[in-house]
Amino acid sequence: MKIAIIGCGAMGSVYAALLADSGNDVWAIDTWEEHISAIRSNGLRVEGASGDRTVSMNATTNASDAGECELIIVATKASGVPAAAVAAKSIAGPNSIILTIQNGLGAAERIAESIDTNQVMIGVVGGFGASMKAPGHAHHNGMQLVRIGEMNGGVSDRLEKVVNAWDNAGFTAKGYPDIHQMIWEKFICNVTYSGPCALMNATIGQVQANSDSWSVALSCAREADAVARAKKINLGFNDVETYVRDFGANMPDARPSMLLDHMAQRPSEIDGINGAVPTEAAKIGMTAPINALVSSLIRGREANFS
Repeated sequence: MKIAIIGCGAMGSVYAALLADSGNDVWAIDTWEEHISAIRSNGLRVEGASGDRTVSMNATTNASDAGECELIIVATKASGVPAAAVAAKSIAGPNSIILTIQNGLGAAERIAESIDTNQVMIGVVGGFGASMKAPGHAHHNGMQLVRIGEMNGGVSDRLEKVVNAWDNAGFTAKGYPDIHQMIWEKFICNVTYSGPCALMNATIGQVQANSDSWSVALSCAREADAVARAKKINLGFNDVETYVRDFGANMPDARPSMLLDHMAQRPSEIDGINGAVPTEAAKIGMTAPINALVSSLIRGREANFS
């Protein structure tokens, strides 16, 4: 299968290395020139839960170099999705599949502004904990599950084909008829820990252990849960506190990507995570004041990054 990975940061590098190592023709596409140069010269090294491998593959900063691809995986941060959608369109044929995998909400909708929604799939991944060690070198702590579904819902032969490609590469992948349920269930967990951990410079376990920190985090979760239920999202749990606490208990030492961004003095994906809750709430006549406040505080901190 000819596959393009647009956005080969930590997570995208894990996808690219394993998919290439299983025999696919993979193109790594990223704006980080040092990273792309390292991949061209030495291959892409990925170590961690999947082992330690260095894989040769095509790598470029210009998507058009790849030509038409069967599967185009958009793995950029939320802020990079509009540019990635343009890049994806330039290498997509009429039967190409565009699979978007981001934290938060709205990425698929932004891609669908440029590409027919019938070509778009949505992925939700969990339990990877990936980071970049150096250009051309990524690490990940786990690889729990890759959930994939058609943007417009249902189960199709091509969904099975895409799931099989991930399975054959060593991932645990599953196809879902209602991927939007999966998106919201992960989104609620992201909302709980991303903004609060970043604000408090704390791990997930530290946020859970402190009553004041947990009060803020749980309030963020409850607002997102209320919006989801008002939008008739078919969530797979009844009690949001139990759900997000159990989720966090499995990774007490984890630092969400938003905290890692702040530790590196770089902007986060706040608008697609905590910032998306008041946006979605407003669409249905609701408010989300705690998430709005957390988002404002995060943006204020990021305004001072050099």
